[in-house]
Amino acid sequence: MTAPARAAERRAALRDLVAPALASLVCLGILIGLGVWQLERKAWKEALIDRIVARSRIEPPAPLPAFDGFDPARDEFERVRATGRLLNDKETLVHGLAPGDTPGRALQGYYVVTPLRLDDGRILLVNRGFVPTELKDPARRAAAQVEGETTVTGMLRQSEARGLFVPAPNPQTGEWFNRDVPGIAAAKGLTNVAPYLIEADATPNPGGWPKGGQLRVDLPNNHLQYAFTWFGLALCLVGVFTAFALRRLRGEAVGSAAPSPASPPRP
Repeated sequence: MTAPARAAERRAALRDLVAPALASLVCLGILIGLGVWQLERKAWKEALIDRIVARSRIEPPAPLPAFDGFDPARDEFERVRATGRLLNDKETLVHGLAPGDTPGRALQGYYVVTPLRLDDGRILLVNRGFVPTELKDPARRAAAQVEGETTVTGMLRQSEARGLFVPAPNPQTGEWFNRDVPGIAAAKGLTNVAPYLIEADATPNPGGWPKGGQLRVDLPNNHLQYAFTWFGLALCLVGVFTAFALRRLRGEAVGSAAPSPASPPRP
């Protein structure tokens, strides 16, 4: 085969690689972008963990922020203390899980969210802690239905948004799946309610239930592993495309160098 013909075939082979190369570049950009995003998430998660741990150890606990001045970015996870009277007849049970005695096995039950009426008449929702399903009936944990003035210490949390896969609440039947402060307040006919709630600490309640201190401050941080996964996939993609392109080009070269078959003898 002549040199111009071989050059033409090589150009054709290169043209055939354009579409796979563009597709690979797009995928490579996506994979690298995901890896970089996970590194950014890692930095964000580490800052969040540091903030939660630092605020959870504040001594003495801070006073409650103003109801109309609550800023989640500034105030959430701060350790606070509030004193008032629990409105036990208006408690709300929110479906949830809690760590069991056996590692890896969670308990099914409810978080007990109870309004706390402050001395000035304002209302603050308090997640007093977790109770297993068999203690759903308040009569079975009567000792914890504290009467009179009580003090609650815990961490500030903003109203919990309902996730994509979280069922919608049914206020008529009292079925709640997220700690929705405005929704719970409206369902219980409460007014002048704080836009946040307190997650009670592990201070024991009378009778042992509910068990507070369920808010985890040791949040999982696996973003570095995720980043390595995405970058590893990007490296594999480069390797696969390189092998594919070399094989394609070498195949064209071998085909060009092969001698043409001899013409059959004339009869």
